[in-house]
Amino acid sequence: MARAKKAAAPTSPQAKLASVIKTARDAMRKDAGLNGDLDRIPQLAWMLFLKAFDGLEENREITDAKYRPAIEAPYRWRDWAADPNGATGDALVEFVNTKLLPYLRGLTGTGAHDPRDVLAAVFKETNNRMLSGYLLRDVVNKVDEINFASSDDIHTMAHLYESMLKDMRDAAGDSGEFYTPRPVIRFMVQQVGPQLGEIVSDPACGTGGFLVEALEELEPKVETTQQLRKLHESLRGVEKKPLPYLLGMMNLVLHGVGNPNVVRGNALGSPITQISRADRVDVVLTNPPFGGEEEKSIQANFPADKQTAETAWLFLQLVIRRLKDGGRCGIVVPNGILFGDGVGARIKQQLLTECNLHTVVRLPDGVFEPYTAIPSNLLFFEKTGRTKEVWFYEIAPPDGRKKYSKTKPMRFEEFADCQTWWSDRTENERAWRVPIADIEEKGWNLDLRNPHGPEDLAHRPPGELLDELVQIEHEILAVLEDLQGQLRSDA
Repeated sequence: MARAKKAAAPTSPQAKLASVIKTARDAMRKDAGLNGDLDRIPQLAWMLFLKAFDGLEENREITDAKYRPAIEAPYRWRDWAADPNGATGDALVEFVNTKLLPYLRGLTGTGAHDPRDVLAAVFKETNNRMLSGYLLRDVVNKVDEINFASSDDIHTMAHLYESMLKDMRDAAGDSGEFYTPRPVIRFMVQQVGPQLGEIVSDPACGTGGFLVEALEELEPKVETTQQLRKLHESLRGVEKKPLPYLLGMMNLVLHGVGNPNVVRGNALGSPITQISRADRVDVVLTNPPFGGEEEKSIQANFPADKQTAETAWLFLQLVIRRLKDGGRCGIVVPNGILFGDGVGARIKQQLLTECNLHTVVRLPDGVFEPYTAIPSNLLFFEKTGRTKEVWFYEIAPPDGRKKYSKTKPMRFEEFADCQTWWSDRTENERAWRVPIADIEEKGWNLDLRNPHGPEDLAHRPPGELLDELVQIEHEILAVLEDLQGQLRSDA
């Protein structure tokens, strides 16, 4: 007697899309022009972007009879990509390389974030890296299976895309400085608390992590289409590098922002004095690059007594200037910002006199591993006038571990104690406060140790450590000389 066949298990949207993306990436692995995820993910990103953008255009054409498409035939996704039996081989590669991409780069709009200007910026430095037109057709066909008219597919694709960004970050190694761990982003957004109607800015937005998290935090509060449109317009970013710019634009598009308000350029590229009141924002959330150096022409955009090559110092000045009165900021900084003197001390003096630096969260070692081992901190401040006191909160790694790692990263739940403490503000073994007078007396040094805990060598200034080592060496030398004298007298 034949057995009845088992009914096929229903395929979830996430499983289906994950299968589609995996098949596309497997096809790309066979192409000689692509070398690892650093090539494959940008290649997939621009195709996803065009597919998603075409879906948005089709919806606009249905709802608005007067709408003029930003991409015209035969360059729309539906024209050249949607037919699975369409152009392939050398003909497809030639069309993409010599017609499609040059057309997109040459689009010109009317300004004010016209979609044509956005497309031209996205594709300005975007290239097709695939050599095989047959493999390219396979990938195009797979991307075409994604239904960007479905909100479920868009939502699921957004999360799959974020997992791909993580894969790319892992492949990037030292070049992955523009990524911030999602738990850190989520904690910062929740503690700064952007509200509907506020302008939220990231002047070094990378792949858009802070802007996307702010969007997801605020979307549940949206009640009208007008509010949603205004929310999308209020998320503003600037990104210097072409690759993270492309990935960030795609990230926002996949999260439903049809026309991302992100500029391709260097946020430090204009004189800081030219930032007018109209240019200022309510909230800044950012992890600016640190350890890099800006050229002299960029340094000249800042006051003469605060010019430096270190990007982190320049971004801190930029943020102070960009905030509206009453504006709020959460920013990631390296440990050197806390104990820096000279120009650094003058910039910290500006921060503490113009803003209320109410909280410094000291992160454990390894939060940004394997991309940097530099100890990092989170500064939270408001542009409400001079600081009166600074609260410090030290987050410890889990019991039994000294630091985080790539295989054992920090989890969002490990911020829970800090979030509970945030509203009550009482001193404990992890939290302490320092009056502004004490900070000023120490030359605006913010690298202040936890008085309730063991010494943390990673967060102490190098000069202080060297002084202590020299003192210890002198003491050891004195003991040895004394012992040597005793031995000679006994001889």
